[in-house]
Amino acid sequence: MKKFLMMVLLGLTSLGFSAAWAHGDAKPRHGGVVREVSDLTFELVSDAKGAAIYVEDHGQPMAPTGMSGKLTVLKGSEKTDYPLVAGADRLEAAGAQLPKGAKAVAVINGAGRKTLTVRYTLK
Repeated sequence: MKKFLMMVLLGLTSLGFSAAWAHGDAKPRHGGVVREVSDLTFELVSDAKGAAIYVEDHGQPMAPTGMSGKLTVLKGSEKTDYPLVAGADRLEAAGAQLPKGAKAVAVINGAGRKTLTVRYTLK
C-alpha cells in the first residue's frame, strides 16, 4: 500500500513540473559568439569594417531598426568603446577590434524595448 501511495504521489508531483523550451537555437550563423537576452539572440561577429551584432527573435532574423548602443571591448586593463549603429540587417561598430581572450559588453537601446546588456567572452 505504501508503494502504491508513493507512486501516486510521485505521479502527481511530476504533473506540476513544466519543461522549459528554447525559443531558438543558440548556434552561430555568422561565425561569431552567441548570447541570449530577453528572448532575443545576439551574435557578435568580427568583420572587415570592425564588428557587427546580428539580432534574432525566436530564431528569425530581426532588423535592428531604431536600435543603437555601445560596444565596450575589455582586453586586460585596456577598455575601448565603440558606438553601435543600425545597419540593414545588423548593428555595426565601425573600427572595433575583437582580440581573442577579450571580453565585450554591448548595451543596446531602442525599438520599443528596455535597454539590454549583452556580455561576451571572445574565443
